[in-house]
Amino acid sequence: MASEASSLVWTTAPPKRGAVAFASLFAIESFARALISTVVSVQAHDLLQSSQKVSVLFTCVSLAVLTSTLMLPLVFRYVPRRWIYTGGVGGLILASIAFATDVLPGQVAGMYLRNVGAATLNIALALYILDHIRKVDLVRSEPLRLAFSAASWTIGPFLGVWLYETYGPWAPQLLCIAACCLVVAFFWYLRLNDHPIIRAARSRPHNPWTNVGRFVSQPRLRLAWIIAFGRSCFWTTFFVYGSLLMIEGNLGKEASGLLISLSQLGLIMAYLAGRMSERIGVRKVIAGSYAVAALAVIGAGYAGTAQPLMAAICLLIGSTANSALDGVGGIPYLRSVRAHERPQMTGVYRSYIDLSDLLPSLIYSFVLLAFPLGSVFYILGAWLAIVGLVAWRYLPRSM
Repeated sequence: MASEASSLVWTTAPPKRGAVAFASLFAIESFARALISTVVSVQAHDLLQSSQKVSVLFTCVSLAVLTSTLMLPLVFRYVPRRWIYTGGVGGLILASIAFATDVLPGQVAGMYLRNVGAATLNIALALYILDHIRKVDLVRSEPLRLAFSAASWTIGPFLGVWLYETYGPWAPQLLCIAACCLVVAFFWYLRLNDHPIIRAARSRPHNPWTNVGRFVSQPRLRLAWIIAFGRSCFWTTFFVYGSLLMIEGNLGKEASGLLISLSQLGLIMAYLAGRMSERIGVRKVIAGSYAVAALAVIGAGYAGTAQPLMAAICLLIGSTANSALDGVGGIPYLRSVRAHERPQMTGVYRSYIDLSDLLPSLIYSFVLLAFPLGSVFYILGAWLAIVGLVAWRYLPRSM
């Protein structure tokens, strides 16, 4: 009993400490991932020398990652959450080692390990947030978490590409490994895993396909997934094909890193979107943000590689709108998921990231066989417009 009381004292934090602790942990983790976010596509292009081949590579890796992440709820059932989170960071470290080899097999292994590690961290952190932050406070805590990560995503992408270009493949990976070590240290300092009530609340295991069926049977979870999938499609296309557009538009590799870094200045919109949602509602903010993002990426497609600076401006406008979605786009899920189903449903919900890596790159692989690079942004713009209309039509007016 004494040990349980001690654990409760360490892990049960007042709401203010909880929100700031999660935001700080997410910011450090974001820096580790941001450092090589642009390096991944730049290095893949250096190895393959073709945007279409890069798209095929991302498609194949994403399919493998999706299969792996659907199994994660089973892992959460049998392995303590603290070790799962630590293992996710370990995946990022192994990914950096693989990337640093600067050969195609290492590139493939690094992409797979990085995405599986990120998926593990994403699910574990979401479960901690659901356990420690009240649903009524999510509209403030989620934008705060994104705002805390703004500096990481603003500095990381350009710094990573600059290190890659100046000092070689090992340079950004070594800094990423150092950041990962800091993530583990801060996580264990927080000791979020030792809450006895959380351990007692574990539900019976489900196989992955049963979880998918249960998720799909709930209309609000389906809607939440579509909203999350749409905004993730933007970031997948932006990070990979926005970078390639800068390279093929003859602005250089560092310009691709600068584009990604500048886009993350818009993460302050995550916080502002949260405040705006308190006044006018989550539904209006989500639908309006999708409308702006759709128009912006269509403009980027029109500019294409012939006018890369104009395309970059349009993409930055779109990224600002999508940052607003990042701030409030996860709230429909967090408010809809049932407490006893959180581990299983969060594992399925997280598939929006893997499918947003897989499906767009698969489609673009075929499109790029016959059309120029800018065409991918026309496709993305049309999809964002559709998701915005769905959100406006089906999200509750009270949300």
